Formats: sequence, structure tokens, C-alpha cells
Amino acid sequence: MQASNDFTTGKILGPLIRFMVPVFLAMFLQAMYGAVDLLIVGQFARPLDVSAVSTGSQMMMTITNLVTSFAMGTTILLGQRIGEGRGREGGQVVGSSICLFGAVAAVFTILIPALCRPLSSVMNAPAAAFDATASYISICGLGSVFIITYNLIGSIFRGIGDSRTPLMTVLLACVFNIAGDLLLVAVFHMGTTGAAVATVFAQAISVLISLLVLRKRELPFQIQKKDIRFEGAVIRKVTSLGLPIALQDLLVGISFLVLLAIVNSLGLIPSAGVGVAERVCGFIMLIPSAFMQAMAAFVAQNIGAGKYQRARKALAYAIGVSAMLAVAMFVLTFWRGDLLSGIFSRDREVISAAAEYLKAYAIDCLLTCFLFCFIGFFNGLGMTRFVMIQGIAGAFLVRIPVAFLMSREVPVSMFHIGLATPCSTVLQVTMCLVCFAAANRKRTRTDKQAHSAD
Repeated sequence: MQASNDFTTGKILGPLIRFMVPVFLAMFLQAMYGAVDLLIVGQFARPLDVSAVSTGSQMMMTITNLVTSFAMGTTILLGQRIGEGRGREGGQVVGSSICLFGAVAAVFTILIPALCRPLSSVMNAPAAAFDATASYISICGLGSVFIITYNLIGSIFRGIGDSRTPLMTVLLACVFNIAGDLLLVAVFHMGTTGAAVATVFAQAISVLISLLVLRKRELPFQIQKKDIRFEGAVIRKVTSLGLPIALQDLLVGISFLVLLAIVNSLGLIPSAGVGVAERVCGFIMLIPSAFMQAMAAFVAQNIGAGKYQRARKALAYAIGVSAMLAVAMFVLTFWRGDLLSGIFSRDREVISAAAEYLKAYAIDCLLTCFLFCFIGFFNGLGMTRFVMIQGIAGAFLVRIPVAFLMSREVPVSMFHIGLATPCSTVLQVTMCLVCFAAANRKRTRTDKQAHSAD
């Protein structure tokens, strides 16, 4: 079993990459949950099932991202405590997080199934796929407790510098999801319902394996029964760090749901096409997303240890590596979007619509390599409110208005609608650069004052 990583000493690039790669692979496999659903449904079910799974999984992805982002508060606080040499307090952080996220799980498990039809209506699900979309959301909503528990455990492991354990647990869960989809969709022809049941079952397996591993894992702190309680100071700190990230991801996710609702109003083929494209995008954005999570854990430890310059160097390394990979993803996505879309659908019209939409996302690949690394850096610094502000600004000042205006073109261009996303990223990167420069000036003044005092 991997020992906890100390990111505050030694080389930077090697440990950062070794930490990032398992994060990427775990995120890749987690994305396979919805992707396998769509892939198998696309091959063995009807277009209305493709539309239902794409719309429903987009809603559940938004909820999952919300939980993952909120759990970043636990990752950051644990990382800072370890960097400060106060790792023994980790038991309190984990115990309070268990209570906090347990309450969230209870609320989600009740609310999501109860609101499945209003949520489908808000998503403007096509009439032919409306009932199937509501069914998918309801069944997956019942599995919210597994989504939340898994993400909390993953945040704990990443906080102590261990990214391999979550990878191993999600790998096994992904195998169960594929097997479940093949059995329920391909063999028993259960369509959307079968895909949703297989997804929940796989998440339950992931949680069970994670809990078994956690019990046997040697941690840099002890978790005692007395730690599992609502400790006000810890809850407030986790919430102050995680809530802005979660709110930003929620609102950004809502902006994508609005964009999908706009496209859904154009008909079944555009709806299915964008659903397929968004699934492809979920994969091509995994590399910058993995750097974002790795940067947050790496920077949190170094800020706790008072090593800001080391954190800055890590940011430069991360952007450099991410940018090289982004160029390759741009080439593949812009010119062979049809090949990528064909993985998830056999319908020529759906593939064509998805490929056209993906050309805009190819441009976004060249921008997110900067944006996501900056977001991870600011999260590690604890500047989660700024992360929230820039995300909301990009979503509601640019992405939604541009998508709405482009949808009113005659004839409608899926490429032009897709351009809403890179347009919003330009604004976000600009805001990050301004904030980064301001943070550096502030840090320089602080260092000079400290030297003068000495």
C-alpha cells in the first residue's frame, strides 16, 4: 500500500506527475460509468434511450461534481494540516467530514428521486425521452449515498498524498459497471433503466471496497469514535474551503445544463448529438482536471509549510506538461471528432452533430490547460472564493448568452453553439492571470516586511 506523500521537500515535477497520473486514471474510470452506459445504450438501444441517458447522466454528473468539489474542502484542510506538521488533527477533520457528508447524502437520496420529473422538465428533455430521463435520474438519485461516500473517501486519500488507492477501488467498480450494462442492456434489453441500475450497483461496490481498504490503511493519524461528531470549528473550515468550490461547480454545471436544454429544444438528433459530444468532452477534459486536483493537494501542503515559491514552480511545471498534452487533444478532437463520437453512437446524423460541436471543444482544450492548473493552485492556497467568482462569471456572463444567441441562427450551427465554452474560458483565464499577479505582489510585500522585521 502506498505511503502518504510529503510534497514539501525534494523534486517537484516527478512527485507531481506520479500523484497526478493515478488521479487521472481514477477520474477516467469514474467517467466510464456514464460513458459505458451511453456506449452500450448507443449500440443496443434506441435513440430515445441515448437522449435519456445523455441528459440524465449530465444531470447526475453535475451532482457528482458538486459533491467532489465540496469534498475538496477536506482534501485541502488535511493537506494544510500535514504541511504544518499537525497531521494528528486529521482524525478530527475526517470525523467531522463523515458527519457533514452523511447529512448531505441523506438529503440528496430523498430529494433527487422526488424531483426527477421536474429536473427532466428543467432539462427540456425531448417528449419521446422524457419518462426514460426521469427514470434514469430517479434510480441514480437513490444511489446518491454511494456517490457521496466514495468521493469523501477519495478526498481523504488525496489529502494525505495517496492517489493510487482510489484508483484501485474505482477500477474494480468500473469492471462491475461494464458487466452490469452488458447484462441488463445488451442481454435483457432494459435500456435506460438497465443502464441506471448498473451504474448504482457499480458505485455501491466502489464504496464497499473503499471502506475495506480504509480500515486496513495505515494513516498518519487515528480516527476514533469520539472524532465522529459535528466539530463546529472543523465543519466551518471544511465548509469555507469546499462550499465556494462546490457552488462554482454547481453554477457552472447549471450553465451546461442550460446549454443542453437550449439544444434539446432543437430536436432529438441535436439533443443526442450534444449528449454524445459532452460524453467525449468528459474524457478529453480529464487531463487538465487531474492536474487541477493534483495541484490542490500539492500546493496545500506547501502553503502549510510556508513554501510559496515551491508552489509557484509546481504551477509552472503543471501548465507546461498539460499544454503539451492539450495540443495533441486539440488535433484529435478538431479533425477526428467523428471517430470519437462513433464510439458512442451508430446513428450517422447523431455522429455528425456531435463532431461539429466537438470542434469548438477542441479550441477549449488549448485554454483549459491553463485554467484548470490555475484553479488547482488557487484552491491549494485556500482562495476558493475567487475560484467561485471566476467560474460563475464565465458561465453566466459568457457561456449561456453566447449559446442562446447562437441557437437563434438560421440555420443552426452546432459549432457556433459550442463556441460558447471557449469564449467563457478566455474570460476565466484572464481573471486568473490578474489574480495570480496580484497574489504574487502581495506575497512579495509580505516577504519584504518579514525580512525588514528580521
